[in-house]
Amino acid sequence: MASPETPKGQEKAAERPLIMRYAARSDVGRIRSKNDDSAYVGRHLAVVADGMGGHAGGDVASASTVLDMIHLDQDDYPEGADTVLADEIQTANSLLSELVHQNPKLSGMGTTVTALLLEGRKLHFAHIGDSRAYRLRNKKFEQVSIDHTFVQRLIDEGRLRPEEAETHPHKNVLMRVLGDVDASPELDLDVLDVEPGERWLLCSDGLNYVAGHVVERMVRETKDLRECAEILVDLTLEAGAPDNVTVVMLEIAEETDDDVNTAAVDVVPAAALAAVDEPEAVTATKSADDLAADKAAGAKAESQAKAARDADAGSSFSAGNPGDEEDEPETALSDESTEPPTTTDPHLGEHLSAEVLREELASRPHELVGAAATAAETGSIPTVAGRTVARRAATVLTHKAEQDRVEIEEPARRRVRWLMPAVAAVVVLGVVVGLWLGYAWTQTRYYVGEYDQRVAIFNGISQRLGPIQLSRLEAVTDIRVDSLPEYGQQSVRQTVPAGDLDSAQGIVENLRNTGSASANCPSTPPTGSATTTPTPSATVPIPSTAAVASPTPSPVPTPCEAAK
Repeated sequence: MASPETPKGQEKAAERPLIMRYAARSDVGRIRSKNDDSAYVGRHLAVVADGMGGHAGGDVASASTVLDMIHLDQDDYPEGADTVLADEIQTANSLLSELVHQNPKLSGMGTTVTALLLEGRKLHFAHIGDSRAYRLRNKKFEQVSIDHTFVQRLIDEGRLRPEEAETHPHKNVLMRVLGDVDASPELDLDVLDVEPGERWLLCSDGLNYVAGHVVERMVRETKDLRECAEILVDLTLEAGAPDNVTVVMLEIAEETDDDVNTAAVDVVPAAALAAVDEPEAVTATKSADDLAADKAAGAKAESQAKAARDADAGSSFSAGNPGDEEDEPETALSDESTEPPTTTDPHLGEHLSAEVLREELASRPHELVGAAATAAETGSIPTVAGRTVARRAATVLTHKAEQDRVEIEEPARRRVRWLMPAVAAVVVLGVVVGLWLGYAWTQTRYYVGEYDQRVAIFNGISQRLGPIQLSRLEAVTDIRVDSLPEYGQQSVRQTVPAGDLDSAQGIVENLRNTGSASANCPSTPPTGSATTTPTPSATVPIPSTAAVASPTPSPVPTPCEAAK
C-alpha cells in the first residue's frame, strides 16, 4: 500500500535558528574593594573572565579580554567558526602582553576565560583557568569545564581527595591563565551538539562558596533565568562572599519572530529612525539651505566622533576613576581637523576604541556586567595605541591577516634578536663537525694491547670520550701476556700504538719472536750455529785501582737481552 502523499502546498517547516536567552549579574562581594570579574552574554556569545593581579590590573585583564571578544556575537561565519573562538582568545592574550609593555605596573596581571559561541546547532567551547561552565541537559547536571588549578592536578594524580580541595591552602593557585606570561597559552577546546531547552551556567570561582548541590537545585528548579542569577549571587553574599562573584545563566531556544524584529530595530541607527518618522512631504520640500546645514552638521558630528575615537584609542583602564575623562584636552573635539577619517580594522583590535565599542554594544541585545561594564560606561577602554609589530604578529598567528595588508618593517632591534641564536647554532655545528672528524681520525689508528690475558690488536686509540670508547677489538692472538718477558708485558699492558693494521701485525710478530714490541732487536742465533760471538781479548788491561776501589755494577739487561 502506497504511503499517503504530502498535501500540495504543505511542506515540513524548516528548523528555526537557535539563539541564547540569558541573564547575568556580577557583584564585588563583601570583602574586595573592586570588581575584577567581567562578563558578556548575547544571543550567540557568552563569556566570563575573572581577572587576577590585585590592585595592579585584574580588572584591566578581564575587561580587555571580554571587550575584545564581543564582536564575535553573531551568526554569520561563512567559513565556519571552528577556530574563531580560540583565535580571538589568543589575540586577547597578545593584547594583555602589549598593555603590560606600555604600562609595566600591570606586570603579572592575568585572567581566566570561559566562553561559549553558538553557531547553528553547534556550541563552541573554550576554557582556561578556574571559572566554570555547567550544563543541564536531559535532566543531567554536569560540570563541563576542568579547573586549571594546583589542587585539581593533585586530584587528577590521586594525591588529594575532592573534599580535601576545599580547605587546601593552595586551592586558588592557577596553573594556566591568560596574561603576559605565556605567549601561546593552552586552551581547553571542544565543539558540542546543542539542542533547544538545555541550560548553561557560566560563573567565576566566587560562586564556589555556595555548595554544589544548592547550585544544581537552583539551576534545575528556578525557571526564570534572571531570578536564578539573582538567587545564586545572593546566596554567595549570604555565605560571606570573600571574592567577586559573577553568574551568567543562559538557555538555548529557537528564534522567534519577535527576536528577529528586536534585532532589526536595534541595528537601525537613531538618525535613520528619525528620518523614517518625518513626513515625506516635509522631506521632499526641504530647501537647499536646510540640506547644506544638515550636511555641515553631519560633517561636524563625524569629525567629533573621529576625535573621540582618537582620544579613546590610547586610553588606559581606570574603572575606579570615571573622572579621568574630564582630563582629556578640549582640543580633542575640535571640528577643524583636516585629517582623513581613519578606517577601523576590527581584526587588529581597533574596535576597542570607545566609539566603536558603543556601536558594537548598540547593534545587538546583550548584557555586560562587572569591570567590562564599568569600562564601557566610563569610556576608559583598555586598549593599545597605534599599530605594533606584536599585535600584527598575533593577528597573523590567528589566521586573520589579509593578503593585501601592507607589510610593516620590523625594527632593527627585533632583527638583532636573531643574531645570538644564529651564532650559537654555528658554534654548536662547528663543535659537532669537529667531534665527528676527530672520531673519524681515531678509527684510522691501531694499537696492540691486552684482551682476556692475551695479546690483541685494537682499531682506534686507547682512550675514552666520556662513556664512549674510542676503539674496538680487531683480533686476538694466541700469545699469552704472562709468557712475555717483563718489559714486553709492561708494553702490551700500556698499549703499543701502530699507524695501521700492518704495523700492528708487525708488532705482534716481534712479540712472538723476541718478546719485545721493538723491531730493532737481533734475532737469537739458533743452537749449533757456526757463528760465534767474538769475546774481548784477555790482554785488555784492567785498572787495578778501579777494580779494587769499587766493584763494577751488573749491567741492566736491555729489552732484547732480556728476551734472549
